[in-house]
Amino acid sequence: MNVFITGGSRGIGRATVLKFVEKGWGCAFTYVGNEKGAQETIKLAKDINADLSVKVYKLDIKDADQCENIVEKAIDDFDEIHAVVNNAAVVKNNAAVVMSNEEWDEVIATNLTGPFYLIRSFLMHFISNRKGRIINISSLAQDGCSGQINYAASKSGLIGLTKTLAKEYGAKGITANVVTVGYVQTEMTKDHMADALHEFWLKHCPLKRPGTAEEIAGLVHFLASDEGGFINGEVIRVSGGLTYAP
Repeated sequence: MNVFITGGSRGIGRATVLKFVEKGWGCAFTYVGNEKGAQETIKLAKDINADLSVKVYKLDIKDADQCENIVEKAIDDFDEIHAVVNNAAVVKNNAAVVMSNEEWDEVIATNLTGPFYLIRSFLMHFISNRKGRIINISSLAQDGCSGQINYAASKSGLIGLTKTLAKEYGAKGITANVVTVGYVQTEMTKDHMADALHEFWLKHCPLKRPGTAEEIAGLVHFLASDEGGFINGEVIRVSGGLTYAP
């Protein structure tokens, strides 16, 4: 079994790569700028299982042609891909009234249009195999989040995209699901989350702690596995019981 994961150079993406390797899957993953982090992911994966095929590809997911080319290369390298995980994302926070065109376009293109390009590139492969798993990573911001209108719109859009795929291709043996992530300690949250928001998460989360990337990765692997085969078109929250963002 082989999986394709975007944004595998750090955080949830890296943890997901390592979880699949731990479970015996071959793994293709991408990065856009953090080559050092990508090579570190390769090293960590080889430490877990040196016999498995783990390959990294540089990909700007906003580019449709790059998506098609990298998908073709990954299928050639692995012969078959069984699951695709759209994890790569960016944030460009600002209030709506002063958000620039560039801030809006960059986030929508990376977080919503890019996953569509990638999924479209895999669909014929999945259809011909009569099987495939699509897992898209969203956020509690999908229901609206102050200062993140672009990010919230992109993550909300993933839900509509995923539910449509579930309806269109379930009969072809292809499932599509969303994993909605609460506050998880990663480099992205460390770099972009204000102290006040950090305190909000911890105050209102029933578990009174942040999640871990490994906890997200475990669910993603389950959805990709045979055991998750009857889960389709679902939005599953991994948030410690917190159901909203401020």
